[in-house]
Amino acid sequence: MKAEQLAALLPEHSIFASCSEDELAAIILHGTLQSHAKGKELMRQGDEGDSLIILLTGTARIAMVSSNGREIILDYAEPGWVIGEIALLDGGERTATVTALEPVQGLKLSRSSFETIIAQYPGMGLRIMRELARRLRQANSTIESDRAFTSGPRLARFLRRLTLDGSTDGRLRLDLSQGELGMFAGMSREQINRQLGAWSDSGVIALDGGRIKILDSTLLSEIAETAD
Repeated sequence: MKAEQLAALLPEHSIFASCSEDELAAIILHGTLQSHAKGKELMRQGDEGDSLIILLTGTARIAMVSSNGREIILDYAEPGWVIGEIALLDGGERTATVTALEPVQGLKLSRSSFETIIAQYPGMGLRIMRELARRLRQANSTIESDRAFTSGPRLARFLRRLTLDGSTDGRLRLDLSQGELGMFAGMSREQINRQLGAWSDSGVIALDGGRIKILDSTLLSEIAETAD
């Protein structure tokens, strides 16, 4: 892989998005290419975090188990995502488990290699700190706003997050089961069934073999912004 190829893969707010080609070339040079089969864990919650992975192909689920034993799906990583950076940076345990939903490839970068690159390119470290600060602000805002939303608007907000970028036919990025969607949105399966059924009857969405298709994105957005 070349630096320009990696640059094209990284999303706008990746911690490496602002890296120069020389910095990306150093990441590639020090990284190790790995392949993971469907269902394989790329990292496990609670394990020592001594590396990060840049996902190159495929999709992976990011989930954590809370203190009461409940699984919470945090997000779905796609090509270009950086995973495992929190534990790598603070030396703590993994905060979540990442599981391949299909065969994936990733570029693994160890902590020692990361520190070598930062020593070579000190400006890179400052830019990463700024991006992490931006994410913290965003996370605080998301937590605050989600608390103000009841289950229906909250589910609508999560469906918008899962809508395929640039899609004109209402497809979602992933075909999730209603149980998995509930874990993602923080709702029970019964709440999911009831809400999706109501929206299907109203023509907001269509349910086809368990798959969700957005029919009225404008109305879904209006529901998502309704606090009560």
